[in-house]
Amino acid sequence: MMCPQGEADHRDGERSPNADPVFSAMLEDSAEDLYDHAPCGYLSTLMDGTIAKINSTLVGWLGYEQSELIGRRTFTDLLAVGARIYYETHMAPMLAMHGQVNGLALDLRCADGTRLPVLVTSVVKCGSDGTAQLIRTTIFDARERRAYEQELLRARQAAERERERALTLAATLQRSLLPSELPAVPGMQVAAYYHPASVDEVGGDFYDMFPLTPDTWGFFLGDVCGKGAEAAVMTSSARYTMRAAAVYDPDPQAVLAHLNTVLCREFHTGTPRFCTVVYGSMRPTPTGATLTLAAGGHPPPVVIRADGTTEVIETPGGMLVGALPEAVFAARAVHLGPGDTVLLYSDGLTEARVRGRERLGEERLYEFIDTLGPVAAPALVTALTGMLAGFDDVDDDTALLAFGVPPTRSA
Repeated sequence: MMCPQGEADHRDGERSPNADPVFSAMLEDSAEDLYDHAPCGYLSTLMDGTIAKINSTLVGWLGYEQSELIGRRTFTDLLAVGARIYYETHMAPMLAMHGQVNGLALDLRCADGTRLPVLVTSVVKCGSDGTAQLIRTTIFDARERRAYEQELLRARQAAERERERALTLAATLQRSLLPSELPAVPGMQVAAYYHPASVDEVGGDFYDMFPLTPDTWGFFLGDVCGKGAEAAVMTSSARYTMRAAAVYDPDPQAVLAHLNTVLCREFHTGTPRFCTVVYGSMRPTPTGATLTLAAGGHPPPVVIRADGTTEVIETPGGMLVGALPEAVFAARAVHLGPGDTVLLYSDGLTEARVRGRERLGEERLYEFIDTLGPVAAPALVTALTGMLAGFDDVDDDTALLAFGVPPTRSA
Protein backbone atom coordinates (compact mmCIF):
# COMPACT_ATOMS: atom_id res chain seq x y z
CA MET A 1 0.00 0.00 0.00
CA MET A 2 1.50 3.32 -1.08
CA CYS A 3 1.83 6.16 1.40
CA PRO A 4 0.13 9.44 0.71
CA GLN A 5 2.42 12.15 -0.67
CA GLY A 6 2.26 14.17 2.55
CA GLU A 7 3.28 11.16 4.64
CA ALA A 8 6.19 10.46 2.28
CA ASP A 9 7.40 14.05 2.60
CA HIS A 10 7.18 13.77 6.37
CA ARG A 11 9.31 10.63 6.38
CA ASP A 12 11.88 12.31 4.12
CA GLY A 13 12.08 15.19 6.59
CA GLU A 14 12.83 12.78 9.42
CA ARG A 15 15.82 11.32 7.60
CA SER A 16 18.83 11.13 9.94
CA PRO A 17 21.50 13.85 9.46
CA ASN A 18 24.08 11.06 9.55
CA ALA A 19 22.80 10.01 6.12
CA ASP A 20 24.14 13.34 4.67
CA PRO A 21 27.85 12.77 3.83
CA VAL A 22 28.68 16.51 4.08
CA PHE A 23 27.15 16.77 7.54
CA SER A 24 28.95 13.61 8.61
CA ALA A 25 32.28 15.07 7.51
CA MET A 26 31.58 18.17 9.54
CA LEU A 27 30.94 16.11 12.65
CA GLU A 28 34.19 14.25 12.15
CA ASP A 29 36.11 17.53 11.82
CA SER A 30 36.57 18.21 15.52
CA ALA A 31 37.39 21.61 16.96
CA GLU A 32 40.89 20.42 17.84
CA ASP A 33 41.53 19.23 14.31
CA LEU A 34 40.23 22.52 12.94
CA TYR A 35 42.62 24.41 15.22
CA ASP A 36 45.59 22.23 14.36
CA HIS A 37 45.16 22.28 10.57
CA ALA A 38 43.63 25.73 10.09
CA PRO A 39 44.69 27.70 6.99
CA CYS A 40 46.43 30.15 9.32
CA GLY A 41 48.84 29.80 12.20
CA TYR A 42 47.69 29.77 15.84
CA LEU A 43 49.95 30.36 18.79
CA SER A 44 49.33 30.67 22.53
CA THR A 45 52.03 31.98 24.84
CA LEU A 46 52.34 32.66 28.52
CA MET A 47 52.67 36.27 29.58
CA ASP A 48 56.47 35.95 29.55
CA GLY A 49 56.28 34.85 25.91
CA THR A 50 56.91 31.13 26.44
CA ILE A 51 55.12 29.08 23.78
CA ALA A 52 52.33 27.03 25.38
CA LYS A 53 50.52 25.85 22.28
CA ILE A 54 51.11 26.03 18.52
CA ASN A 55 49.21 24.49 15.65
CA SER A 56 50.63 22.21 12.99
CA THR A 57 50.10 24.80 10.26
CA LEU A 58 52.51 27.26 11.85
CA VAL A 59 54.97 24.52 12.78
CA GLY A 60 55.02 23.40 9.16
CA TRP A 61 55.63 26.95 7.92
CA LEU A 62 58.56 27.36 10.30
CA GLY A 63 60.08 23.91 9.74
CA TYR A 64 60.33 22.97 13.43
CA GLU A 65 58.94 20.10 15.49
CA GLN A 66 56.37 20.98 18.13
CA SER A 67 58.58 19.44 20.79
CA GLU A 68 61.30 21.98 19.88
CA LEU A 69 59.00 24.89 20.54
CA ILE A 70 56.41 24.19 23.25
CA GLY A 71 57.80 25.16 26.63
CA ARG A 72 61.31 25.68 25.22
CA ARG A 73 61.10 28.82 23.12
CA THR A 74 59.45 32.19 23.41
CA PHE A 75 57.58 33.99 20.68
CA THR A 76 60.41 36.52 20.35
CA ASP A 77 62.81 33.63 19.62
CA LEU A 78 60.87 33.08 16.40
CA LEU A 79 61.18 36.70 15.30
CA ALA A 80 63.83 38.13 13.00
CA VAL A 81 66.09 40.75 14.57
CA GLY A 82 64.19 43.77 13.30
CA ALA A 83 60.81 42.25 14.14
CA ARG A 84 62.05 41.39 17.66
CA ILE A 85 63.03 45.00 18.29
CA TYR A 86 59.67 46.18 17.02
CA TYR A 87 57.88 43.65 19.22
CA GLU A 88 59.69 44.74 22.34
CA THR A 89 59.34 48.48 21.71
CA HIS A 90 55.83 48.62 20.22
CA MET A 91 53.86 45.39 20.24
CA ALA A 92 54.47 44.35 23.87
CA PRO A 93 53.57 47.82 25.25
CA MET A 94 50.41 47.89 23.11
CA LEU A 95 49.37 44.48 24.45
CA ALA A 96 49.99 45.66 27.99
CA MET A 97 47.96 48.86 27.54
CA HIS A 98 45.17 47.81 25.18
CA GLY A 99 45.09 44.01 25.42
CA GLN A 100 45.36 43.52 21.65
CA VAL A 101 47.20 44.41 18.44
CA ASN A 102 45.87 43.95 14.92
CA GLY A 103 47.47 43.23 11.56
CA LEU A 104 51.13 43.94 12.34
CA ALA A 105 53.60 43.02 9.60
CA LEU A 106 56.52 41.01 11.04
CA ASP A 107 59.14 38.55 9.83
CA LEU A 108 59.46 35.11 11.46
CA ARG A 109 62.75 33.22 11.37
CA CYS A 110 62.37 29.68 10.04
CA ALA A 111 64.45 26.68 11.07
CA ASP A 112 66.50 26.85 7.86
CA GLY A 113 67.36 30.51 8.46
CA THR A 114 64.97 31.96 5.90
CA ARG A 115 62.42 34.62 6.75
CA LEU A 116 58.67 34.22 6.63
CA PRO A 117 56.71 37.48 6.23
CA VAL A 118 53.49 37.32 8.25
CA LEU A 119 50.62 39.44 9.54
CA VAL A 120 50.11 39.10 13.28
CA THR A 121 47.04 39.73 15.44
CA SER A 122 47.29 39.09 19.20
CA VAL A 123 44.75 39.23 22.02
CA VAL A 124 45.39 38.92 25.77
CA LYS A 125 43.15 36.31 27.48
CA CYS A 126 42.23 37.20 31.05
CA GLY A 127 40.84 35.07 33.85
CA SER A 128 37.63 35.66 35.75
CA ASP A 129 39.49 37.93 38.15
CA GLY A 130 40.81 40.05 35.30
CA THR A 131 44.37 38.77 35.53
CA ALA A 132 46.15 38.31 32.20
CA GLN A 133 46.82 34.60 31.60
CA LEU A 134 47.69 34.00 27.96
CA ILE A 135 48.39 35.78 24.71
CA ARG A 136 46.56 34.25 21.78
CA THR A 137 48.06 35.06 18.40
CA THR A 138 46.76 34.47 14.90
CA ILE A 139 49.37 34.47 12.11
CA PHE A 140 48.69 34.81 8.38
CA ASP A 141 51.18 33.93 5.67
CA ALA A 142 52.06 37.17 3.88
CA ARG A 143 54.58 35.87 1.35
CA GLU A 144 52.37 36.55 -1.65
CA ARG A 145 51.45 39.97 -0.31
CA ARG A 146 55.11 40.80 0.33
CA ALA A 147 56.04 39.68 -3.17
CA TYR A 148 53.25 41.84 -4.58
CA GLU A 149 54.39 44.83 -2.52
CA GLN A 150 57.99 44.35 -3.66
CA GLU A 151 56.87 44.15 -7.27
CA LEU A 152 54.91 47.37 -6.80
CA LEU A 153 57.96 48.98 -5.21
CA ARG A 154 60.18 47.91 -8.12
CA ALA A 155 57.63 49.25 -10.59
CA ARG A 156 57.41 52.53 -8.68
CA GLN A 157 61.19 52.88 -8.53
CA ALA A 158 61.43 52.15 -12.26
CA ALA A 159 58.74 54.77 -12.92
CA GLU A 160 60.57 57.30 -10.75
CA ARG A 161 63.83 56.65 -12.60
CA GLU A 162 62.02 57.06 -15.91
CA ARG A 163 60.45 60.29 -14.68
CA GLU A 164 63.86 61.59 -13.56
CA ARG A 165 65.26 60.83 -16.99
CA ALA A 166 62.31 62.60 -18.63
CA LEU A 167 62.73 65.62 -16.35
CA THR A 168 66.45 65.74 -17.08
CA LEU A 169 65.76 65.55 -20.81
CA ALA A 170 63.09 68.27 -20.60
CA ALA A 171 65.37 70.55 -18.55
CA THR A 172 68.28 69.98 -20.93
CA LEU A 173 66.11 70.67 -23.97
CA GLN A 174 64.65 73.77 -22.31
CA ARG A 175 68.12 75.16 -21.63
CA SER A 176 69.10 74.58 -25.25
CA LEU A 177 66.18 76.75 -26.38
CA LEU A 178 67.15 79.73 -24.21
CA PRO A 179 70.39 81.70 -24.03
CA SER A 180 72.61 80.53 -21.19
CA GLU A 181 73.18 84.18 -20.34
CA LEU A 182 72.43 87.52 -21.93
CA PRO A 183 75.29 89.34 -23.63
CA ALA A 184 76.77 92.50 -22.15
CA VAL A 185 75.55 95.38 -24.31
CA PRO A 186 77.83 98.43 -23.99
CA GLY A 187 76.02 101.33 -22.35
CA MET A 188 72.87 99.29 -21.63
CA GLN A 189 71.37 97.26 -18.78
CA VAL A 190 69.69 93.95 -19.70
CA ALA A 191 67.83 91.31 -17.65
CA ALA A 192 65.60 88.31 -18.38
CA TYR A 193 63.53 85.70 -16.56
CA TYR A 194 61.88 82.46 -17.62
CA HIS A 195 59.31 80.44 -15.64
CA PRO A 196 58.19 77.07 -17.08
CA ALA A 197 54.60 76.18 -16.22
CA SER A 198 55.53 72.50 -15.82
CA VAL A 199 58.77 70.68 -15.09
CA ASP A 200 57.46 67.74 -17.11
CA GLU A 201 57.16 69.51 -20.44
CA VAL A 202 59.26 71.89 -22.47
CA GLY A 203 57.68 75.32 -22.49
CA GLY A 204 56.75 77.29 -25.57
CA ASP A 205 58.10 80.74 -24.60
CA PHE A 206 61.48 81.91 -25.88
CA TYR A 207 63.68 85.00 -25.96
CA ASP A 208 67.18 86.02 -27.09
CA MET A 209 69.54 88.96 -27.55
CA PHE A 210 72.53 88.84 -29.88
CA PRO A 211 74.94 91.15 -31.79
CA LEU A 212 74.14 92.05 -35.39
CA THR A 213 76.97 94.52 -36.02
CA PRO A 214 79.58 96.01 -33.69
CA ASP A 215 77.09 98.70 -32.64
CA THR A 216 73.67 97.01 -33.25
CA TRP A 217 71.92 94.26 -31.33
CA GLY A 218 68.98 92.06 -32.21
CA PHE A 219 66.42 90.88 -29.69
CA PHE A 220 63.16 88.96 -29.65
CA LEU A 221 60.63 87.39 -27.32
CA GLY A 222 57.89 85.02 -28.42
CA ASP A 223 55.38 82.36 -27.49
CA VAL A 224 54.81 79.17 -29.48
CA CYS A 225 51.37 77.56 -29.61
CA GLY A 226 51.38 74.42 -27.44
CA LYS A 227 53.89 72.68 -25.20
CA GLY A 228 56.06 69.59 -25.21
CA ALA A 229 58.27 68.09 -27.90
CA GLU A 230 56.38 69.51 -30.89
CA ALA A 231 56.46 73.01 -29.40
CA ALA A 232 60.18 72.58 -28.70
CA VAL A 233 60.81 71.79 -32.37
CA MET A 234 58.95 74.92 -33.42
CA THR A 235 60.68 77.04 -30.77
CA SER A 236 64.08 75.90 -31.98
CA SER A 237 63.12 76.60 -35.59
CA ALA A 238 61.78 80.07 -34.74
CA ARG A 239 64.79 81.07 -32.67
CA TYR A 240 67.48 80.06 -35.14
CA THR A 241 65.50 81.24 -38.16
CA MET A 242 65.27 84.79 -36.77
CA ARG A 243 68.95 84.86 -35.84
CA ALA A 244 69.94 83.69 -39.32
CA ALA A 245 67.47 85.96 -41.15
CA ALA A 246 68.65 89.03 -39.23
CA VAL A 247 72.20 88.54 -40.52
CA TYR A 248 71.05 89.03 -44.14
CA ASP A 249 68.33 91.64 -43.56
CA PRO A 250 68.05 93.09 -40.04
CA ASP A 251 64.80 94.93 -40.79
CA PRO A 252 62.31 93.60 -38.18
CA GLN A 253 59.43 93.26 -40.65
CA ALA A 254 61.65 91.32 -43.04
CA VAL A 255 62.80 89.01 -40.23
CA LEU A 256 59.20 88.21 -39.22
CA ALA A 257 58.17 87.72 -42.83
CA HIS A 258 61.02 85.25 -43.32
CA LEU A 259 60.03 83.41 -40.12
CA ASN A 260 56.41 83.28 -41.29
CA THR A 261 57.47 81.68 -44.57
CA VAL A 262 59.59 79.05 -42.82
CA LEU A 263 56.89 78.13 -40.32
CA CYS A 264 54.18 77.89 -42.97
CA ARG A 265 56.39 75.61 -45.05
CA GLU A 266 57.65 73.35 -42.25
CA PHE A 267 54.42 73.07 -40.23
CA HIS A 268 51.76 73.13 -42.95
CA THR A 269 50.28 69.70 -42.10
CA GLY A 270 48.62 68.26 -39.01
CA THR A 271 47.84 70.49 -36.03
CA PRO A 272 48.21 74.19 -36.89
CA ARG A 273 51.44 75.63 -35.52
CA PHE A 274 52.02 79.34 -35.07
CA CYS A 275 53.61 81.74 -32.64
CA THR A 276 53.43 85.31 -31.43
CA VAL A 277 56.66 87.26 -31.35
CA VAL A 278 58.23 90.69 -30.98
CA TYR A 279 61.48 91.15 -32.90
CA GLY A 280 63.62 94.28 -32.93
CA SER A 281 67.05 95.80 -33.30
CA MET A 282 68.72 98.14 -30.83
CA ARG A 283 71.52 100.62 -31.43
CA PRO A 284 73.00 102.44 -28.42
CA THR A 285 73.72 106.12 -29.07
CA PRO A 286 75.40 108.88 -27.09
CA THR A 287 71.95 110.12 -26.04
CA GLY A 288 70.38 106.72 -25.25
CA ALA A 289 69.34 104.01 -27.69
CA THR A 290 67.27 103.68 -30.85
CA LEU A 291 64.89 100.73 -31.18
CA THR A 292 63.16 99.48 -34.30
CA LEU A 293 60.76 96.61 -33.66
CA ALA A 294 57.94 94.66 -35.28
CA ALA A 295 55.28 92.51 -33.65
CA GLY A 296 53.21 89.57 -34.81
CA GLY A 297 50.18 88.99 -32.58
CA HIS A 298 52.19 89.50 -29.38
CA PRO A 299 51.39 91.61 -26.29
CA PRO A 300 52.88 95.08 -26.86
CA PRO A 301 56.13 96.04 -25.11
CA VAL A 302 56.01 98.64 -22.33
CA VAL A 303 58.44 101.54 -21.92
CA ILE A 304 59.02 102.96 -18.43
CA ARG A 305 60.39 106.45 -18.86
CA ALA A 306 62.92 108.14 -16.61
CA ASP A 307 60.14 110.31 -15.09
CA GLY A 308 58.14 107.20 -14.05
CA THR A 309 55.50 107.39 -16.78
CA THR A 310 54.73 104.33 -18.88
CA GLU A 311 54.09 104.01 -22.60
CA VAL A 312 52.67 100.97 -24.38
CA ILE A 313 54.34 100.42 -27.77
CA GLU A 314 51.38 99.43 -29.92
CA THR A 315 51.94 97.87 -33.35
CA PRO A 316 48.43 97.62 -34.80
CA GLY A 317 47.82 95.03 -37.49
CA GLY A 318 50.60 92.61 -36.63
CA MET A 319 49.33 89.10 -37.44
CA LEU A 320 50.17 85.71 -35.94
CA VAL A 321 53.42 84.28 -37.28
CA GLY A 322 53.00 81.02 -39.19
CA ALA A 323 49.20 81.10 -39.38
CA LEU A 324 48.83 82.57 -42.91
CA PRO A 325 51.27 82.49 -45.84
CA GLU A 326 50.73 86.20 -46.60
CA ALA A 327 50.82 87.55 -43.05
CA VAL A 328 51.36 91.28 -42.49
CA PHE A 329 53.48 92.70 -39.65
CA ALA A 330 53.63 96.20 -38.22
CA ALA A 331 56.82 98.04 -37.22
CA ARG A 332 57.57 100.88 -34.82
CA ALA A 333 60.60 103.01 -33.93
CA VAL A 334 61.24 104.04 -30.32
CA HIS A 335 63.92 106.17 -28.71
CA LEU A 336 65.18 105.38 -25.23
CA GLY A 337 66.78 108.15 -23.22
CA PRO A 338 68.87 107.92 -20.04
CA GLY A 339 66.80 106.19 -17.34
CA ASP A 340 64.30 104.64 -19.80
CA THR A 341 63.58 100.88 -19.68
CA VAL A 342 61.61 98.67 -22.06
CA LEU A 343 59.84 95.43 -21.05
CA LEU A 344 58.89 92.52 -23.34
CA TYR A 345 56.76 89.77 -21.81
CA SER A 346 54.69 86.73 -22.76
CA ASP A 347 51.01 86.35 -21.91
CA GLY A 348 51.85 83.91 -19.10
CA LEU A 349 52.43 87.05 -17.01
CA THR A 350 49.02 88.62 -17.60
CA GLU A 351 47.20 85.26 -17.42
CA ALA A 352 48.63 84.36 -14.01
CA ARG A 353 45.90 83.88 -11.40
CA VAL A 354 45.95 86.50 -8.65
CA ARG A 355 43.15 85.07 -6.50
CA GLY A 356 41.26 81.90 -7.34
CA ARG A 357 40.11 82.21 -10.96
CA GLU A 358 40.86 85.95 -11.26
CA ARG A 359 43.72 86.74 -13.66
CA LEU A 360 46.19 89.61 -13.51
CA GLY A 361 45.38 91.16 -16.89
CA GLU A 362 47.13 93.98 -18.72
CA GLU A 363 45.52 96.83 -16.76
CA ARG A 364 46.71 95.50 -13.42
CA LEU A 365 50.16 94.87 -14.89
CA TYR A 366 50.39 98.50 -16.01
CA GLU A 367 49.18 99.66 -12.59
CA PHE A 368 51.86 97.57 -10.89
CA ILE A 369 54.56 98.99 -13.17
CA ASP A 370 53.31 102.52 -12.42
CA THR A 371 53.90 101.95 -8.72
CA LEU A 372 57.57 101.19 -9.39
CA GLY A 373 58.32 104.61 -10.86
CA PRO A 374 61.65 104.96 -12.69
CA VAL A 375 63.21 101.51 -12.64
CA ALA A 376 66.26 99.85 -14.15
CA ALA A 377 65.92 96.59 -16.13
CA PRO A 378 67.30 94.24 -13.41
CA ALA A 379 65.10 95.83 -10.73
CA LEU A 380 62.03 95.64 -12.99
CA VAL A 381 62.51 91.91 -13.64
CA THR A 382 63.12 91.29 -9.92
CA ALA A 383 59.90 93.14 -9.01
CA LEU A 384 57.83 91.20 -11.57
CA THR A 385 59.20 87.81 -10.52
CA GLY A 386 58.49 88.69 -6.90
CA MET A 387 54.91 89.55 -7.85
CA LEU A 388 54.55 86.22 -9.69
CA ALA A 389 55.82 84.31 -6.66
CA GLY A 390 52.91 85.67 -4.61
CA PHE A 391 50.20 84.57 -7.04
CA ASP A 392 47.96 81.54 -6.52
CA ASP A 393 48.78 79.93 -9.85
CA VAL A 394 51.06 80.61 -12.82
CA ASP A 395 49.65 77.98 -15.19
CA ASP A 396 51.41 79.12 -18.37
CA ASP A 397 55.03 79.64 -19.31
CA THR A 398 56.24 83.16 -18.58
CA ALA A 399 59.15 84.94 -20.25
CA LEU A 400 60.44 88.44 -19.44
CA LEU A 401 63.09 90.46 -21.28
CA ALA A 402 63.99 93.97 -20.12
CA PHE A 403 66.68 96.37 -21.21
CA GLY A 404 67.29 100.06 -20.77
CA VAL A 405 69.64 102.98 -20.58
CA PRO A 406 71.19 103.77 -17.18
CA PRO A 407 70.18 107.17 -15.78
CA THR A 408 73.71 108.51 -16.32
CA ARG A 409 76.44 107.03 -18.46
CA SER A 410 79.35 107.96 -20.59
CA ALA A 411 78.86 108.03 -24.34
